[in-house]
Amino acid sequence: MTAVTETPALNVDPIVLEIVEGTLASVEMEVETAIARTSRSPMIRDAHDFRAGIHDRQLRKLTGRSYSALVHPVARDYPLETMREGDVFFHNDVYESEGGIGHLPDLCVTVPVFHQGEVVAFVQAFGHHDDIGGACPGSMPSGATSVYEEGLMVPPIRLWDAGVPNEAALKIMTRNSRMPESLAADLDAECSACLMGAARLSDLFNRYGRETVEAAFDAILDKTTETYRREILSKIPDGEYVWEDYAEHDGVDEQKLHTQRITLTKTSTGGPGNGPKIVIDFTGTAPQAKGPINHCGDYADGNFLKKWLAPILRNLADTPERMAELDVNEGIVPLIEMKFPEKGTLLTPIFPAPTNARTFVILRLLGVLAGVIAKAVDGKMPADQETIRYTGVYGHDRDGNDYLMREVLGGGSGGRYYADGEDTIHVVPDSRNLPTEFTESRFPFLVERLGLAVDSGGAGRYRGGLGYEKQIRMLKDANFMSIADRSILACWGVKGGKAGKPFQVTIDPGGPNEREVDALADHEPVKAGEVIRIRTTGGGGWGDPLERPYDEVQRDLRWGKVSFEGARTDYGVVATGTKDEPVIDTAASDALRAERRADRGEQPFFDRGPGYATLAAGATAADVDWL
Repeated sequence: MTAVTETPALNVDPIVLEIVEGTLASVEMEVETAIARTSRSPMIRDAHDFRAGIHDRQLRKLTGRSYSALVHPVARDYPLETMREGDVFFHNDVYESEGGIGHLPDLCVTVPVFHQGEVVAFVQAFGHHDDIGGACPGSMPSGATSVYEEGLMVPPIRLWDAGVPNEAALKIMTRNSRMPESLAADLDAECSACLMGAARLSDLFNRYGRETVEAAFDAILDKTTETYRREILSKIPDGEYVWEDYAEHDGVDEQKLHTQRITLTKTSTGGPGNGPKIVIDFTGTAPQAKGPINHCGDYADGNFLKKWLAPILRNLADTPERMAELDVNEGIVPLIEMKFPEKGTLLTPIFPAPTNARTFVILRLLGVLAGVIAKAVDGKMPADQETIRYTGVYGHDRDGNDYLMREVLGGGSGGRYYADGEDTIHVVPDSRNLPTEFTESRFPFLVERLGLAVDSGGAGRYRGGLGYEKQIRMLKDANFMSIADRSILACWGVKGGKAGKPFQVTIDPGGPNEREVDALADHEPVKAGEVIRIRTTGGGGWGDPLERPYDEVQRDLRWGKVSFEGARTDYGVVATGTKDEPVIDTAASDALRAERRADRGEQPFFDRGPGYATLAAGATAADVDWL
């Protein structure tokens, strides 16, 4: 990577600083809006599974609304002094991305920003594209044992050279895709949007001058460092804390516990200015899997993972409103040190280990960090949240043409120490389910139901959020596909809260061919007329469900979030009447709750749900689950 000279410290007028910070946020949003409006594939245009980011010439991420990939691999292979205006760089090679790209369908474009002939910043976008080749439609073969099965790998290349597209490279990429037209259109949308963003940033430098703008960049990052040091790290007591969670299967081996462990050490010194810092040690993480659940995290000193995991820290803010104000940019990086195990683990895989389902690891790590912090702060962290899943169907449409419909359905977030979890949220910021009107007009199926999965949220003083229930009826024979976990190991509850309900797919429910589908499936046949029922995960509960006030249970009954049986089983609440007018039998409920309290023994701090025992030789809790 080309060395760069840091700008000397310079006081920035607070009004100018506000303008620069607002401009960065505006440009980032404008780039994402342009991509959404000009792209073609459902995954990019409708599901919004893409991100933009702005970085300075020191490769530091300046914006904090969302996570993004890294500029490091581009600067490593193309020195800044060799770049020209109109250049667009491209890559999707997981092992050449310095940890910024997790699987091959995530295509990344990077555009340098120029001022007076020199590179001063970068605008970048990466998104999950429909198909980049590989062993199955969608480029996410669940049984892959090598990255070569997952699609076309492209290390950093100059896709546009001084404004001229590299037609040969584009032909190669689209030729390898089952959806060449949408791939070409999406790439064009991303390149054009980033070039537009680069022009906007160049205007900013022309307006205020390089010295002032770069000083503002430093001030923005310094503010983040100081804010997290003062408001967030101060909430974690000094000490060492250990917790772990698991992926349940890798698509190749038999289902088992694939451990992801974090040892968190908080010290009051050793960080920037000899202030506080945290050390995240992944020692104890399981060996790399044969199947595609590995993630290349140990590159660039874990730079991507630091920014990926840091949003969890925001839950320590004084109020939810303050939490929403805190961005995660490069300013968080100096506060976190990461220690990785030797090569050959889930987080340190050896090429060419497959990675297309790496969400099973990096999304689980969000929960592991939340859990280990919860042990340090007496549970004042959310219970476990939904984890991303890809479901879809493919086959031939009404005109006999190939089609692929793939969707990222959300699930419930975890209950919090002050509120219930949110229903059907999406881990990918600003992403969403596909509109029924769009899918029914384009693909040969009908959406017969899209609603909340009743009783899916983990019981607790504060209930976990609910997942989706979606039912689609196929009008033509097709194949169902799924890349999902949490079908055995549910989202965990904390401090007395119970785990949520796991992911489940049933084909032809109630019909003669009713069957459950494995959460990892590439080509499950579905006949015309059959229904596919998808139920996504509910978030974990927080606190003792027997402490949930009766009026809140009554409200959940009226809203249809909890069934009458669920109220009795999960909350010890006896209710009669109708859904519209439920009536709580207070005396019977008091007696039932007293009986439940008397019968239960000591409970672990975390509840993993009944599925854990099936993979843990009958154990109901891990050693690390107790305080």
